[in-house]
Amino acid sequence: MNKWQTLLAQPGPLMADGAMGTQLFAAGLQFGDPPETWNVLHPDVVRGIQRRYIEAGAQIVLTNTFGGSRFRLAMHNLQGRVAELNRTAAILLRAEVEASGRDVLAAGDIGPSGDILAPLGTLEYADAVAGFAEQAGALIAGGVDVIWIETMSSLEEVQAALEGVRRVSAEIPVITTLSFDTHGRTMMGVTPEQALRELTERGAAAVGANCGNGTDELLAAIQKMQAIGPRVPLVAKSNAGMPELVGGKAVYRATPDVMAGYALDVYRAGARIIGACCGSSPDHIRAMTEALRGVDLSAAPAAAHPAPEAAARTASADRAARRAARAAREAGEAEAQA
Repeated sequence: MNKWQTLLAQPGPLMADGAMGTQLFAAGLQFGDPPETWNVLHPDVVRGIQRRYIEAGAQIVLTNTFGGSRFRLAMHNLQGRVAELNRTAAILLRAEVEASGRDVLAAGDIGPSGDILAPLGTLEYADAVAGFAEQAGALIAGGVDVIWIETMSSLEEVQAALEGVRRVSAEIPVITTLSFDTHGRTMMGVTPEQALRELTERGAAAVGANCGNGTDELLAAIQKMQAIGPRVPLVAKSNAGMPELVGGKAVYRATPDVMAGYALDVYRAGARIIGACCGSSPDHIRAMTEALRGVDLSAAPAAAHPAPEAAARTASADRAARRAARAAREAGEAEAQA
């Protein structure tokens, strides 16, 4: 078994980390500056944040690369540093994981491009695939265990990211989450049920929801996914409450105790991998970890637990990933020959 499969074989809920950006702002990152540059300018700060999440109980920790694609970095004229910033981020996290001595997965974080795919927008699908492949390749070269694609609103963009990953690796597990922040749908109209069905079919190792407008909204998304019988683990990574604009800045008021209650709610609703997003801190993750420690496993739907058929599902997902990888390579070869 690989590290992802070994983690899934453990009983009970699995803890992911919390916000990186929120913690970087608290450490001095200025609004509008690219967080990814801190991987080379302030690596000790980045590692310190990841260390505190591990100490708080996180079993999956993300790299500081949410905006590390060429599309996002181009906003700061840094598109030529994709490989450097992403590979460095992965190396930093890998070093922190190994220093912890714990069984923690290093997840390579890929966020949305910030553009809309054609024909509604200007980003061509082939360009999106190439950009995500570039970022994924650097993260994998730096030593991540899984790729974590998050905060997406378009299934076409998630597919482009998945295809980009598969051009680089046929084997690495890919976790995908979308933000259902528009009346129960994503900004592009995707429902939780649609996301789960399509991304499972495309080989995602886990599917879920993150960010959004607070814990109630995210809980509803998990409940809808659970209702149609998920074949992969569900992921819940909510913001620390509903964001409020105070002095031109987003403020999140959910306390660690409130987030501990959310963790229990989404686990009982069917989520297996549980963490937090914007506005959260290691204190939130610690409270959530403590709330879930010793939780009654019978209180959660069967899909939230390892089952005898889990190995078969994993093998099926691996086959889907290999099919996607072959298709991605063939598409890349055809594009190169055109």
